[in-house]
Amino acid sequence: MTDTPGWASPSSSEPPREDARPPADAPAAVPGPSAPPQGAPAAPPAWGSGYGGPPPGGPQYGQYGWGAPPSPKPGIIPLRPLGLGELLDGAASTIRKHWRTTLGLSLGVAVLQQAAATATELSIDGDTGNLTPVLTTLASLPVSLLLGVVASALLTMVVSRAILGQSATIRDAWRDARPRLFQMLGLTLLTALIGGGIVLLGFAPMIGYVIAGADEPAIAALLFVVGLLSLPVAVWIWIQLSLAAPALMLEKQGVLTALSRSRRLVRGSWWRLFGINLLSQVLAGIVAGMISVPFTIIGVVLGFDDLAGQADSGGVVSLPPALLITTAIAGVISATLTIPFTASIGVLLYVDQRIRREALDIELARAAGLPEYGGTGWSDPAGPTAARL
Repeated sequence: MTDTPGWASPSSSEPPREDARPPADAPAAVPGPSAPPQGAPAAPPAWGSGYGGPPPGGPQYGQYGWGAPPSPKPGIIPLRPLGLGELLDGAASTIRKHWRTTLGLSLGVAVLQQAAATATELSIDGDTGNLTPVLTTLASLPVSLLLGVVASALLTMVVSRAILGQSATIRDAWRDARPRLFQMLGLTLLTALIGGGIVLLGFAPMIGYVIAGADEPAIAALLFVVGLLSLPVAVWIWIQLSLAAPALMLEKQGVLTALSRSRRLVRGSWWRLFGINLLSQVLAGIVAGMISVPFTIIGVVLGFDDLAGQADSGGVVSLPPALLITTAIAGVISATLTIPFTASIGVLLYVDQRIRREALDIELARAAGLPEYGGTGWSDPAGPTAARL
């Protein structure tokens, strides 16, 4: 852990073996207090089992070395296994403490994404009827995919520094992430193809049945239900591979190695990661909805005459420019807030899993400039500037 992110396993360039790791739910290994100097009186023993404290009415925690030492917190999270509240707070703290970088980066990405989608919508102008939303999404998908990869890669580097209490400008994040961008793009495409391929395979019988011109509703409905069974499989795969992007960026792994690494880190914690990811997406959706509703109402009011005229003409109704513009503004604002939040959750989950399995907290504390561990916990950062990852 020197001048690179270096989040590989301690003393090894290879991912740790499964048989050498503690269970996923076991607490991270923490070194014990340093031995007292020779001839010094021994510290009083702790009462009870585990992290027992002094007897009632006696000295309080930490006064004579009783109890568990406090976990160091050089940055946005304490360096120990994280609870749900700490994960959410860490993501919010990243945005709050490093708002210039996180919000500036997500704002730029959101503006470009919405500009591409709005320009595509205006150029089509409803000429394709009911297929307009689908064609608009497909036309703007390459730009959105590329911008999403860049945003995810750069925000991963920002969060990795924020964990150590360090700040990073957009230029710093770009310099750290640039060598891995093509691999990150390949990883994103591969995971999308895996998930999309599973869903497409599940719905293939129904699609073939409809294309063949059959018109038996019962059979079509049965094939549709069969297709729906592929969705849980796709979600299972998505969670299995959800930690691959942080592994690729922070451990400097290859694409296939990062996918395998994610699968090993997720093993035994699938439901926990699924619940946290689902909650983060729900929270992001709530924020986006709260922002979009007033802008949509304003757009409908401004474009009401246009909508009424299209309805009276009996032609294909397309969204008026006023509604498109207000919707794009709402999309920019909501994406500016939600992109760094969901990206931070993904990185923090990766760090949490490595702390639980590999005692990464010890390496992170050393990288943050906390080299000594004594009876009162990790010392303050050594020197005026903490060490970089």
